[in-house]
Amino acid sequence: MNKAILMGRLTRDPEVRWSQASEPMAVCRYTLAVDRQFKREGSQSTDFINCVVFGKGGEFAEKWFKKGMMVAVEGSIRVDSWDDKETGQKRYSTEVVVDRQYFAESKQSFESRQGKSDDSAWNNPSYGSFQNSTKSPSKNNSYMEENNSFSHMGEPMDDDDEDLPF
Repeated sequence: MNKAILMGRLTRDPEVRWSQASEPMAVCRYTLAVDRQFKREGSQSTDFINCVVFGKGGEFAEKWFKKGMMVAVEGSIRVDSWDDKETGQKRYSTEVVVDRQYFAESKQSFESRQGKSDDSAWNNPSYGSFQNSTKSPSKNNSYMEENNSFSHMGEPMDDDDEDLPF
């Protein structure tokens, strides 16, 4: 089984390029800064994980995700290798191919850290999550609850996050 579940902050705005196929498809890339659970003294405490999202999920990320935003993703790890033409050495890259992506913080939290207010994303009915799937989410939450890997983390959080320590 190859499954990755990550939560972290976007290090930059997502970047989209389009495939050269007869039916162009969005290929969106972003990097998540993911804090390590356990830290060794003197070592790096954050990992920077490259992510790629294809199709409508990529378009969604480009439109709604912004640098600094807390995001949760589900996907699979992919390792690619190639021969460097200049040095002849074998090179490797590792990234997460995202199947599902979720906003993982409230509007108030994001805006307070950014120092600005733009309600357009938060008032959009599609705001919240996007998954690359053949199923389509309905207006009720039952679809999201049964397909959300993060649902085991407890009850939905109240919009008022004044009692949170961060």
